[in-house]
Amino acid sequence: MSALREKILDTATNLFKTRGINATGVDTIVSVAGTTKMTLYKYFHTKEALIMAVLQKSQQDFQDWLNNKLSNQKPTDKIQRLFDFIEEWISSPSFNGIGFIKASAEFPQEDNPIHRLSSQQSDEFRQFISQLAREAHIKDADGLALQLSLLFEGAAQAEQMQRGCGAIKYAKKAAKILIDGASKK
Repeated sequence: MSALREKILDTATNLFKTRGINATGVDTIVSVAGTTKMTLYKYFHTKEALIMAVLQKSQQDFQDWLNNKLSNQKPTDKIQRLFDFIEEWISSPSFNGIGFIKASAEFPQEDNPIHRLSSQQSDEFRQFISQLAREAHIKDADGLALQLSLLFEGAAQAEQMQRGCGAIKYAKKAAKILIDGASKK
């Protein structure tokens, strides 16, 4: 990836997280990135393409970070430690919410490509949790994954709206109860 493309992508990521996607125009992105519209459109043919690239990179960065955190854990410990690491991520000063939730709110039409990508990313994360549950020999892995993803998304949304509100701590406690209960079946 060229350095200029990466700079545009990083600039858009930061602006979308702090100002919102629809509130951030292409003029602002190129001004902050120190480039031109022509250069932006060379790498991203439309603003929609830029938004999609931001969502994909943000989700991949989070997933890589989480995979790294879980890499040295035993399969049965991965599902147990999942919310420890989610709490760490949400508690970090750089946390600004979950990209796919914010994007789906700004693009609520289900046939919109950005909304579809957001939905896909939510599904992929739920599948990731389901795989962790299967590795831990939990019978209803998909059911547990749905419950845990609801806790994760809800706590993240609450913590984005009001930092330090305690939502992630209670979600972590609820996750432990759900995981322990699913492990005994």
